[in-house]
Amino acid sequence: MMAHALIVEDDADAAEMMAALIVSEGFTAATASSLRDAKRQLALQEPDIVLLDLMLPDGSGMELFDHPEILANTEVVLITGHASLETSIQALRLGAADYLLKPINIKQIQGILSRVTKPAKLKAEIDSLKDQLDREGKFGLLWGRSAAMQKVYAQIARVAGTAVTVLITGESGTGKEVVAQTIHELSRRRNRPFLAVNCGAISPQLIESEIFGHEKGSFTGANRQHQGFFERANGGTLFLDEVTEMPLELQVKLLRVLETGTFMRVGSSDLIETDVRVIAATNRSPEQAVANGKLREDLLYRLNVFPIQLPPLRERLDDVPLLAQHFLADICEREGTSKHFNQAALDRMSAYRWPGNVRQLRNAVQRAYVMAVGEEIDDEWLPSDTPAVKKENGQYLSVKVTSTLAEVEKTLILATLAHFGGHKEKTAAALGVSLKTLYNRLKEYAEAGDTDKEHMTSE
Repeated sequence: MMAHALIVEDDADAAEMMAALIVSEGFTAATASSLRDAKRQLALQEPDIVLLDLMLPDGSGMELFDHPEILANTEVVLITGHASLETSIQALRLGAADYLLKPINIKQIQGILSRVTKPAKLKAEIDSLKDQLDREGKFGLLWGRSAAMQKVYAQIARVAGTAVTVLITGESGTGKEVVAQTIHELSRRRNRPFLAVNCGAISPQLIESEIFGHEKGSFTGANRQHQGFFERANGGTLFLDEVTEMPLELQVKLLRVLETGTFMRVGSSDLIETDVRVIAATNRSPEQAVANGKLREDLLYRLNVFPIQLPPLRERLDDVPLLAQHFLADICEREGTSKHFNQAALDRMSAYRWPGNVRQLRNAVQRAYVMAVGEEIDDEWLPSDTPAVKKENGQYLSVKVTSTLAEVEKTLILATLAHFGGHKEKTAAALGVSLKTLYNRLKEYAEAGDTDKEHMTSE
């Protein structure tokens, strides 16, 4: 059975043009020129999608939302003259899935129609994820049952089915990209690309080309035309991580894309249309970034339509055992082995404050897995907030409170090296540093006369 669309638009020519485009995409279409006509058409046949103009002869198109029962299983797309911040917020609040910009063109229509999804289907998916959360402690790609994460899940469920921009804030390692991926996979854009770009990891000289693309010959080394992230993510979601690290002059161009849906490649004067949902993230306070001149205030307002604040791991320590077991299960499956944490290990991890957040926990689990000799993983190789390092014989290495960090580091390195009988690979693995870093430290200590040459050569 063909999907059905209702166009609520008082401009007869515009309505007929949209109807013709929609029919050419394999839908049936009906038109209504007023709220009264729209209600009559809704009663005659439930549409899969309603294209709703805001300005109608007998009132605002928003009045249809006063009767949620007639739109309960219909996707609503607003028709507006410009994608203002107010329109985005209003669309979200009332339950609209997206909006079309006037003048309407075929690419806009095609993009909207390609994503038509019954609200009931999206609700069923969210309900399924909530059941999975109760059973397994995971929500999509995210793990945790804490109250702080339950709040995040509720926000994801609310915003995923809409088209509004999202700004995710949180410390490094809290999982901002995983949240963005979860939003994408629950959205109407899930069958199109999800691309992530770290704005702080690309040099200022190359970031414009990477995001917007460039033409052949536009600068030295541009030997061919290059499609940027906005072109490659067309129809899908673009995740801009550490957006406050983007150069200010590029922030102006990003703002223009968000407002007009168009951009130009480097070295070109031709406008390219794009249909991309932007999700941004930062580990800074966005307001502080504005105060420090790192983020344009107008861009912040445009990105921060729907903010999501991720809690640090130290504020949801109840989730640590669940996360650790999940990471360990992944490693065991990948390596074809079976290992488990004992209670001491779980207690140690649950008491630690994890300054590096979920990323640090994942790395700690990997290290503990590697260092465990048998199937049981104890707390020996796990981090601790105490100023003592446990040795295998049950003794502790104590440090003086007034010691410098360099002195503490030297004492720990040399004691660990002695513990392993001078074996540097085991020492580096236990300390969580590279072999090169260990060699450099031992060389410094030897040159200062703090250790003997034997430690420099023994394995």
